[in-house]
Amino acid sequence: MIEAEVHLSLHNFLRSQAGLPSWHHHLTMARLVARTLRTGRSSLIQVGATCGYQGLYRTSFVASALIWHGAVIIVAPEDVQQRLLRVEIPRLQQWLQVNKPIYSRDTFPGENFSGLLLMSPQAWLKAQLSAANSFPCIPTIIDGVDDLEDWVRQQLTVTIQPQDWEQLQLACPQEAEVIRSAKAELTHEIFQHPANPYECYLTSATETEILLRLYSVLDVPHLPEPWQKFWELFTHLTPHTPHTPHTPHTPHTSLSWTTIARRQGLFSLHCAPIEVDQLLAPIWQRQPVVLIGSALEPDTEAPLFRQRLGLEDVTCLNFSSDRQTEAIQLYIPYQLPLPNTPEFQPAFIHKVRTLICLSATAPGLTVVLVGDVPLKGQVAAILASEYGSRVQVEKTCLDENSILISGWEFWRSHQNVLPSPQLLIVATLPLPSLEHPLVAGRVAHYKRSHQDWFRLYLLPTALTELQRAIAPARESQGIVALLDSRVVNRSYGAQVLSALSPLARINYLDPSLFNHNSEDNS
Repeated sequence: MIEAEVHLSLHNFLRSQAGLPSWHHHLTMARLVARTLRTGRSSLIQVGATCGYQGLYRTSFVASALIWHGAVIIVAPEDVQQRLLRVEIPRLQQWLQVNKPIYSRDTFPGENFSGLLLMSPQAWLKAQLSAANSFPCIPTIIDGVDDLEDWVRQQLTVTIQPQDWEQLQLACPQEAEVIRSAKAELTHEIFQHPANPYECYLTSATETEILLRLYSVLDVPHLPEPWQKFWELFTHLTPHTPHTPHTPHTPHTSLSWTTIARRQGLFSLHCAPIEVDQLLAPIWQRQPVVLIGSALEPDTEAPLFRQRLGLEDVTCLNFSSDRQTEAIQLYIPYQLPLPNTPEFQPAFIHKVRTLICLSATAPGLTVVLVGDVPLKGQVAAILASEYGSRVQVEKTCLDENSILISGWEFWRSHQNVLPSPQLLIVATLPLPSLEHPLVAGRVAHYKRSHQDWFRLYLLPTALTELQRAIAPARESQGIVALLDSRVVNRSYGAQVLSALSPLARINYLDPSLFNHNSEDNS
């Protein structure tokens, strides 16, 4: 069977690669991927946050894909594709003596293709979600499914750009005056919204009414494509919208919002499905898939992730962390004020200054993760006044002893190209902010469905984000300071600590902690 062939070939290959970083689970993972290819039963594999950050596991699934006799699709972001094409695939091809055709493109090569096709998530999802559905049913490996739900929602989001209004007028010259009037009304209403850090706003009842009136006089089947697609989703909006012949009573399954470019005086309209499980379920039934993520859920079966993605009958595997090489030293203060109190900001800044002062003699990068935009700016200004050019805000060109002030999104996007931090300071748990309109919209949907929005949405999102954020600190066995006292004062704190395991808890601060860490790394 292919499982035995993969096991033996990969085992011999790994023994020949002296000096390369090792991972204990290569053979187990490779056998499961091979089994999925042979039996057609899909699988969901969690490789762990540290391994996911390092990418060590990719050798396993590449070996299985190369040895398999038929075509295989690997879905991965561009940077991962380049790593596979330049490193993983060539060295395995050479060792295995496999001459399988390798393509990296956004369309399927042809009917008789039996090689390895690398595709971007966007191209693969576009093909799978298209109404034509002409894409062949080929065994597929999806790498990085931690971001799969975001990829799907981005792919399904329909946007009306400022220039689309001109296209609408050209397509409907008889209704040009109505279109101009609707756009003027929307502009007036939308720019009444007070500024927020996101420049993003849920569509109000008044704005919804303006759009409904506009669409009621338009011939929807003959509109430009963006306007047609927007309408298809928009009709699944709020149940309180007035019923007209063009607004059927449908479930509340979509979310509509506006983004503003205030200086230019422009706005864009967006609409996307809230839930994607029913849209994705047919994809998983068409072909066997191997879904690979880093830290989706503590539970091996990943029930919440599978529910959100419409995954039913799959084999699940969750590789545990190495307690010796991946343990972090975790400091959580007991007496810090709660993040939603006025006392938190000065106490947090004082604690950050203390931590940086104590770690001054230890070489290495210090990272301060702050999700709150105004607080991030204040921390950067205060630290820059004391440490000068050592302090950088969301930059990648850093000196050895730099202090990087970063938001969660920047850190997630660039942590692979930055040095592993010797000190990682986390201001608060990365719970999605209810002040963000899109988060508020999704929470409202959970509430209408009488579901536990915190347990099903906010907390799992935060735990996944947190585990991925601290993965570089595990690599350097650095110190993580989590300055959110909710971890010790709230019932869900135990889940946070469990997600951060393996760890050694620090209950005090002393310069020797950092000096010892420096000696270990030297």
